[in-house]
Amino acid sequence: MARRPIYLDYAATSPVHPEALAAMLPYFSERFGNPSSIYGIARQARQAVDDARERIASWLGCRPADLIFTSGGTESDNTAIKGVAFAARATGNHLVTTAIEHHAVLHTCDYLEKFGFEVTYVPVDSDGLVSPDAIAAALTDRTILVSVMLANNEVGTVQPIREIAALLRAQPRRIWLHTDAVQAPGDLDLDVDALGVDLLSLSGHKFGGPKGVGLLYVRRGAPFQPQQYGGSQERNRRAGTENVPAIVGMAAALDVVMRERETVRPRIVRLRDRLIDGVLQCIPNARLNGHRTLRLANNASFSFEGVDGESLLMALDLAGVAASSGSACTSASLEPSHVLTAMGLPSEVARGSLRLTLGPDTTDDDIQTVLDLLPTIVARLRSALVEA
Repeated sequence: MARRPIYLDYAATSPVHPEALAAMLPYFSERFGNPSSIYGIARQARQAVDDARERIASWLGCRPADLIFTSGGTESDNTAIKGVAFAARATGNHLVTTAIEHHAVLHTCDYLEKFGFEVTYVPVDSDGLVSPDAIAAALTDRTILVSVMLANNEVGTVQPIREIAALLRAQPRRIWLHTDAVQAPGDLDLDVDALGVDLLSLSGHKFGGPKGVGLLYVRRGAPFQPQQYGGSQERNRRAGTENVPAIVGMAAALDVVMRERETVRPRIVRLRDRLIDGVLQCIPNARLNGHRTLRLANNASFSFEGVDGESLLMALDLAGVAASSGSACTSASLEPSHVLTAMGLPSEVARGSLRLTLGPDTTDDDIQTVLDLLPTIVARLRSALVEA
């Protein structure tokens, strides 16, 4: 009997949870109304969007009115950073972020520099951790926004967001804090007041919702300029007909992962640690990327000296294992990961990276299979490189 494929790329995307799919289906058919209209099926759609907003707000500890539905994490990051920057430009033109943010943040900052904004890219240590002191040192009397991801999508390191929020609150003038929390649902606390953040981005397909939907939390009173104009949807903050099925599915998926977090997370941590320990013990010159303990429950990121990452992924794929070398948004790039090079890894080592991210369906047998396969594959690729 053929072995089932092993999926270890949950940081890239996740299968739609059955509860989310079931919740979505009616809004593709008999409840297809436009939520901006006033007749019966439109009111059904509006009620579904309102209910989803309330359920998500309950997990974030915020008002439903503080949430803006978007097309995904990339739009949420763009909207947060541009929205605050342009709205608060009269009070300052300086932004602070880190060198290992997702490109949705970094490229947005690049864009803003063309409009006269100044950006400081704070370095991280060899574990991918940013120091709150380094953030504090980067602040100026023109700083209006700090953007630091809650947890890194490539190496899994969890950042000290609460400490950063506390130091910003202690400043003599208000500096707003955005966090990209796309990888956090089902693992980390999302309460915006506990985190101390003013803006927070999520993406539905990372936690069992559909692709093409996300959300942005914006704290009441934060400066904000819409980035998409047209209709009056989302309280005039994001024009366009709401993606009702996807919004409903995202809310249902978030309910599942947050509700089951206390039972699912410990099992995934156990499997992750078994995978990390096994790889480091069985493969010479293997390096764990990211902090050993301050990391996402499902993330195991490695670098292997003398191995080409693309060849490694192809070999695993042929063996029935789906994995990645880093962010799914840069998988076609031949350049080494900006995250790993920012952490101090030489380019030749960073090119030999492998990210294995687990999910609720990952089993002990999956981990054992990978531990059986990976040493042989790495040894073969190293041998081939030496012979070449």
